[in-house]
Amino acid sequence: MPLHLEIVTPERLAYSDEVDEVVCPGSEGELGILPHHAPLVTNLGVGELRIHKGGQQESFAIVGGFLQVRPDRVVVLAETADMASEIDLQKAHEAREEAERALETQTTPADLAAARAALQTALLRIRVAERRHREGPRQRG
Repeated sequence: MPLHLEIVTPERLAYSDEVDEVVCPGSEGELGILPHHAPLVTNLGVGELRIHKGGQQESFAIVGGFLQVRPDRVVVLAETADMASEIDLQKAHEAREEAERALETQTTPADLAAARAALQTALLRIRVAERRHREGPRQRG
C-alpha cells in the first residue's frame, strides 16, 4: 500500500504523490518512513529528503521545518524544499560564493548566523544537485 506524501513550503506545494518510502533529514539523523508507520511529529534538519517510488528515487534539498506522519500520509512542512532536478547549479554556486563573502565581512552575531545559514543552504543545494547530475534519476534495486 503506497503512502501519500506532501511537501509544503510557505510559498508552494512542492510535491504531492503516492510513494513507497520517504527518507528525511531529522534533527537527530535520517528517518525512514514506510506505509503504516507509527504516528509521529518531529523537527526536520537540513539535508537531503529522498523519495522512493516504483524503483525510482527523487531527491529534495530540505531546510528545516516539521514532519508529520500518519498511517496513510506523510506531510513535510519545510522552510525550503528544492527538487534536485530543478536546482540551478550555477545559481547555487553563486549563492555559495556570496555567502562566503558575507561571512568575511559580517560583524554582528545575527549577520554571521544569517551568512552561515545561507552558506549551509547553498552547499546543500550543490551537493543534492551534483549527486543527481552524477547518478541521473536513480533506479532502486
